[in-house]
Amino acid sequence: MIRLSANLGFLWTDLRLPDAIRAAAAAGFDAVELHWPYDVPAAEVRGALDETGLPVLSLNTPRGDPARGENGLGALPGREAEARAASGQAFDYGAAIGARHVHVMAGVAAGPAAHDAYLDTLAHAAERARRERMGVLIEPLNPRDAPGYFLAGADQAAGIIAALGRPEVRLMFDCYHLQILHGDLTRLFQRLAPVTGHVQFAGVPDRGAPDEGEIAYDRLLPAIAALGHDGFFGAEYRPRGATGDGLGWMRVFR
Repeated sequence: MIRLSANLGFLWTDLRLPDAIRAAAAAGFDAVELHWPYDVPAAEVRGALDETGLPVLSLNTPRGDPARGENGLGALPGREAEARAASGQAFDYGAAIGARHVHVMAGVAAGPAAHDAYLDTLAHAAERARRERMGVLIEPLNPRDAPGYFLAGADQAAGIIAALGRPEVRLMFDCYHLQILHGDLTRLFQRLAPVTGHVQFAGVPDRGAPDEGEIAYDRLLPAIAALGHDGFFGAEYRPRGATGDGLGWMRVFR
């Protein structure tokens, strides 16, 4: 069964977040996921989730200062305290809305010191996740969309997960990023399925709707499900126009 989640970081961005949750439910999505919801009171978001019955799968840790090119703090040497505070903020908000995971963003960094900083941040986040009965996600991003991002490959992510040895920490298998980084997505998922916690998708190469571009999601998503993924599939794409006018791609999964 293909259960679809609406990523409200890209979809229905013209609406306030509680109304975007309602719109996703009305459109037939089975869950939602968020980017940075912190400007909206958690009680309002929780109210919309309770009203619609949709689970919220994940939210991102704060990015830092995007005006300075920051794209997460988790792997920034010398800023471990800020990274832990950002993780704590995400878990506080996530626990208040019933989120299942926090995506701990690594940021723009490189080298052994960045690796050690990220392990420290993730170990701290994993302990908080254990207490909250939540999970931690890490996501490789492609260098075209996220130049200099520390986590830039599937094997790198798998190695970090293995080094931590914490069951709370899992891979965000984003088909868009991983197609650009590696390709061969069916075999890649087969190899990474044991450490995967969530799957996202969008059209490649332009991050458009999933019925555009080079990936046949009508075949890929069922193939991933057949390989053992029993969770949701997160639609994280830039709509062509109004979100509600471009959802015909969903029909193939219904």
